[in-house]
Amino acid sequence: MLGFTIAQDLDVLCLGAHPDDIEIGCGGTLLALAATHDIRLTNLVLTASADREPEARNAAELFVPGSDVQVHHLPDGRLPAHWNDVKEILEGAARELQPDLIFAPREGDAHQDHRTVAELVTTVWRDSLVLRYEIPKWDGDRARPTHYVPLSPDLARRKLELLDTAYPSQQARDWWDEEMFLGQLRLRGMECRSRYAEAFEVDKAVVSL
Repeated sequence: MLGFTIAQDLDVLCLGAHPDDIEIGCGGTLLALAATHDIRLTNLVLTASADREPEARNAAELFVPGSDVQVHHLPDGRLPAHWNDVKEILEGAARELQPDLIFAPREGDAHQDHRTVAELVTTVWRDSLVLRYEIPKWDGDRARPTHYVPLSPDLARRKLELLDTAYPSQQARDWWDEEMFLGQLRLRGMECRSRYAEAFEVDKAVVSL
């Protein structure tokens, strides 16, 4: 199994259609990066209602203290109809941010909001490595990962603790529980010979020799 190493000093951008997308999709990886690298993190969330915006801001601070958070208020579930607005928001962010590493939804995601963000990210940032995270959902749209980030048991459980702390509004959902989140991390860990892992799709990467 081959791997690659992320540079020590990084500007990182995380894109989420909704509050909690980022932390569900790559929260463990962010915890690992923050523990071992010098990272400057920006979270950009496209659909945050007034009651969920504080959750998104609190989550960013819990996972990576000192993070910058950019929150927008486009309608949840309607991003395809607001394609121009999403494009303008991302283009505006790109005028300020040229990150080394971007975490974003994957293009094959069954949720229309996730797909809209996924389709636009590489039209805006063409020179950044994009790791596309997965979001579990009832649609059953399992990803076919190309890259894995192994997580220690402590980091995996820390991710779950922080998710519950940051997002109390989501805990009544029938899929929001430790068994589901830990099960996904365990499955991806098995695939890369680790106890736990988060998994990503990479469309294109430049190998410098």
